[in-house]
Amino acid sequence: MDSFEGRPRRSIAAMVRAPLASCCAALLLAAGCAGGPSRPERHVDIPVFPPPPEQQRFQYERTLYGSADVRPDEMSSLQRAVTGQARTGEGLEKPYGVAARKGRIYVTDTVRRTVALFDIPGRKFAWIGEDGPGALRLPIGVDTDAQGNVYVADAAARRVVVYDASGKYLRELGGGDTFTRPTGVGVNAAATRLYVVDTGGVTKDTHRVRVFELPSGRHLRDIGKRGSGQGDFNLPTDVVVAPDDSVYVVDSANFRVQVFDRDGNFVRVFGTIGRRSGQFARPKEIAVDGGGNVYIVDAAFGNFQIFDAEGRLLLDVGSRGTADAPAKYMLPAGIAVDEDGRVYVVDQFFRKVDVYRPAGLAASQGFVSGSGK
Repeated sequence: MDSFEGRPRRSIAAMVRAPLASCCAALLLAAGCAGGPSRPERHVDIPVFPPPPEQQRFQYERTLYGSADVRPDEMSSLQRAVTGQARTGEGLEKPYGVAARKGRIYVTDTVRRTVALFDIPGRKFAWIGEDGPGALRLPIGVDTDAQGNVYVADAAARRVVVYDASGKYLRELGGGDTFTRPTGVGVNAAATRLYVVDTGGVTKDTHRVRVFELPSGRHLRDIGKRGSGQGDFNLPTDVVVAPDDSVYVVDSANFRVQVFDRDGNFVRVFGTIGRRSGQFARPKEIAVDGGGNVYIVDAAFGNFQIFDAEGRLLLDVGSRGTADAPAKYMLPAGIAVDEDGRVYVVDQFFRKVDVYRPAGLAASQGFVSGSGK
């Protein structure tokens, strides 16, 4: 992503009032899913952020609701128009976390108790963790490593389950008393360390991040304890490892993000409680792009905010909405950024994943398009 410098910051309220720009004549959305209301094809303007006249940084690209959004459509648009039949398929029920690598999008679903795999370039859809030793009970956080392996935090089973890129069960970490309530996972670029957020609970003191060696799974150390001081946590929810091995943790009930080095030493903190841009009200998941910029979903604001590596606000994207539409959210939770800079945002209420494309990247470029870099 290019630099955000030189652009005035915008408040959340201003972003909500700002008009959406029309970047093309129409966008066709057709994502009816089994188990939910059908979504008829309709024309909408394509949101861009920030809106004109400021320089565009991101453009809404598409929405994923279920299998019909990636599998080949056996019925043509003309046939659907004649018969009145909408596209159908297997849909998300209550998605939460998301991870993306080389065109494969992994979405945890807490109601289905599985992980949905959207293989966009392969035009395939599958459920991961339905049965066998890798069966999931309450999947929350998810991340992938450089080899494409998938790490899922199962809060109910109190373990982290590892699959290969296609969803084949490989192994697990934890179980027993290893975790109180694991919710977030993050893998470093070299795939040598796994960081697991143990959220604990209101009556528990195990509010921490547990660090494991990969691939052995050996426990190395813990980061933090319950509290409000530097390095302490109060109901942490997610963790991500930056390209420089810095570790960013969402400290949700302290309304901040804390940054540590790879060995768990405190580095800095940013964020405060509030309703203005740059503050937090209900922060959920976190992601980092290749340039070190930090993306944080806030369920109360109904958007995600982008900060630089030092915690300076760059941009906020999306707004709260009572009806499903591009860049509108009622209960956003998960966020991920892929190798090409595309951003994936999960909304639990609308049961969707919105995809944004960075400025300068054509729709035909990147792993999602099937072309790779």
